[in-house]
Amino acid sequence: MLTIYGHKHRFCDGISRRNFLKIGALGLGGFSLPQLLQAEAQSGIGNSHKAVIMIFLPGGPSHQDMFDLKMDAPLEVRGEFKPIGTSVPGIQICEHLPRIAKLADKCVFIRSMVGAEDRHDAVTCLTGRNPRGAPATGWPCMGSVLTKLQGPVNREVPAFVGLAPKMGHMEWADNGKPGFLGTPYAPFEPNKGGSKDDMVLNGVTIDRLADRKQLLTSFDKFRRDVDANGVMEGIDAYNERAFGVLTSSKLLNALDIEKENPKIRERYGKGDPRNRDDGGPKLMEHFLVARRLVEAGARCVTLAFSRWDHHGDNFGALRQDLPLLDQGVSALLEDLYQRGLDKDVSVVMWGEFGRTPTINKDGGRDHWPRVSCAMLAGGGMKTGQVIGSTDRLGGEAADRPVYFGEVFSTLYHNLGIDATKTTVNDLTGRPQYLVDGWQPLKEVVG
Repeated sequence: MLTIYGHKHRFCDGISRRNFLKIGALGLGGFSLPQLLQAEAQSGIGNSHKAVIMIFLPGGPSHQDMFDLKMDAPLEVRGEFKPIGTSVPGIQICEHLPRIAKLADKCVFIRSMVGAEDRHDAVTCLTGRNPRGAPATGWPCMGSVLTKLQGPVNREVPAFVGLAPKMGHMEWADNGKPGFLGTPYAPFEPNKGGSKDDMVLNGVTIDRLADRKQLLTSFDKFRRDVDANGVMEGIDAYNERAFGVLTSSKLLNALDIEKENPKIRERYGKGDPRNRDDGGPKLMEHFLVARRLVEAGARCVTLAFSRWDHHGDNFGALRQDLPLLDQGVSALLEDLYQRGLDKDVSVVMWGEFGRTPTINKDGGRDHWPRVSCAMLAGGGMKTGQVIGSTDRLGGEAADRPVYFGEVFSTLYHNLGIDATKTTVNDLTGRPQYLVDGWQPLKEVVG
């Protein structure tokens, strides 16, 4: 927990080193920020600023109702939606994604993702690995690997930021775990409020960043109190750097969407305050915050949007959620291109599995790990194409099955890392490759 104390708990000449280190926890499982910075320094810091934004759709979206509509299938398979044309001749997607359709030349639609597990979690989508056979502490997610290999671009902004909110409707959405790399490489999670990971700054929580005056007053007062008591004297470099991060405005500015151009913010959508606490489908701001974070220096930002486990009323739910997803994702892509970030920032969007071809008696689709879909954008990739196909019912990959490891190898390639040759050591000191032998997708990087 990050707590900057007020009048009742001022720093004094007798403050202990242990108490100061508590300030640096930042929701990282109790591991202090000074220790995190030290671990990052030991990993060797890279100079490039390539980045990735990972959009997870928890619950498993129905691929045949988004990017792979089956109009020749029987009614109980094809569903209620119609396809529409896109900016790329011959490519069609769902009628409820018209904004993404206009940006199809900037996207890669994968219709034949295979290798998923029938389980609700984000592990495979964040690590590229099958959870079966994982080490006891698990595989590290991409953000943790990037933190280990490249460290932060800017010491005032964490290399890895996870925007998934606290539990509720998003119970399957996490921001990724560091696995065998250990807690120093866990994500900074500003939205995990209402628990031991909550950030509290003299009573100002992270969801009140709009009140900049009160927040910055808290920081200024904290800095004055500490400086007046000489606390900074004699502490090591990592503690001093941690103090700089905590009192810097760079990260807070990135998180503070009130600083954004009103027209751009309107394009993303402002969301519904009633859904802030449970991670409901209207957290549109996270798409904008993700762009602001990578622009400020984050290497990896993860976010989760809505809940896609539609065992009943599949089409009613999608009529609400797809237009919101369409707005958020299209605004993000337009923003990246307009800011000249499209070559440096890769975007991936997917869920943990697909949905059954046949619509059930409740008007829903059930779990279907045998095939699913994904969307890629940015990263300097060859876009404006579809990769793979499924059979007539959308139940099996018919052409060019794509594995999660291939997508991860592609993302690492976009980040300037050869995942087929680069390793990180596990807890036993044994080197582990970043992907299990997979090459980048030749269709987009060849």
